[in-house]
Amino acid sequence: MTSKRLRAWLRCVALAAGAALGCGAPAQACEVDHKIVFAGLDWDSNAFHTAVAQRILRDGMGCEVDLIPGSTIPLFNGMARGDMHVMMEVWANNTPPSWTAGVAAGKLVEVGLNFPDAVQGWFVPKYLVEGDRAAARGLKSVADLPRFKTLFRDPEEPAKGRFLNCIAGWQCELVNSKKLHAYGLAGHYTNFRPGTAAALDAAILSALKRKRPVLFYYWGPTWLLGQIGNEVVMLDEPAYDAARWAALDRVKDPRDARDATAYPMVEVRIGASKAFLDKAPRIRSFLQRYRTSAKLVSEALAHMQRTQGSADDAARHFLKTRAEVWAGWVEPEVARKVKAAL
Repeated sequence: MTSKRLRAWLRCVALAAGAALGCGAPAQACEVDHKIVFAGLDWDSNAFHTAVAQRILRDGMGCEVDLIPGSTIPLFNGMARGDMHVMMEVWANNTPPSWTAGVAAGKLVEVGLNFPDAVQGWFVPKYLVEGDRAAARGLKSVADLPRFKTLFRDPEEPAKGRFLNCIAGWQCELVNSKKLHAYGLAGHYTNFRPGTAAALDAAILSALKRKRPVLFYYWGPTWLLGQIGNEVVMLDEPAYDAARWAALDRVKDPRDARDATAYPMVEVRIGASKAFLDKAPRIRSFLQRYRTSAKLVSEALAHMQRTQGSADDAARHFLKTRAEVWAGWVEPEVARKVKAAL
């Protein structure tokens, strides 16, 4: 018996003592004889998915797991070099050249679709637009916004409404600034750019708590949409069109923007080293079946925010409460072991 198999069996015995579980034979060994290293991208949704996958591989398949934390470009470059084996979030519209080149060379693969519906858009509270007495009844689209600018009055420029843009310096802030001009709204709304994500969150939550008008940009999956998703609606924009979107992207000065569309719905995929997957067909199958949604992830992040827990705490809560989602990703025996380890 290898030391790894012995350790896994002894762990099962320890669990059995506290949970009346039977261990029988030692747990099946992992398909690979080395640690499976994950790319620790520095945002919460990736941390959550990484923790879920690591728990399933460790507790259900007997694998050793590890993590290399970092920011986007260095970790994508590291994946291309083979320093890591799995990346749980590869955003389809935002991959650097190192990733694209690695896929083209057959070194990297997009093995699964994590979630297909990452969203971005402009939101207003439901209490403003729903119901016979709603203050902004009839507000459904960005085209309707000029009629309601007094409702969203900017305290610093009372002749205009206030649009809460993305965080200053982020790419979404530039895109939204272009949209204000393209939709003919720059003369009706101030372009208010919060300095931090925390400031944007605070402004939105404060308005919702006080039932005040607020018009804001946001994106998901995020803990905020997980918390307020049932309280807000996203305004309609012209349907996404790839050619028109590309033309908007080429505009340098927002004042020159004349046409815009809705943000694209983004697919977020799971990436991996092909050489690693070739040695691990069971792990490949698991990653291919791994599937969530933006709503589900936002809910997990909202739990994480509400409890002030870690990504692993959120993963444990998800695995305990949403077995109907994840148990089908793996064989029944693997699912049983994961549940036992919880």
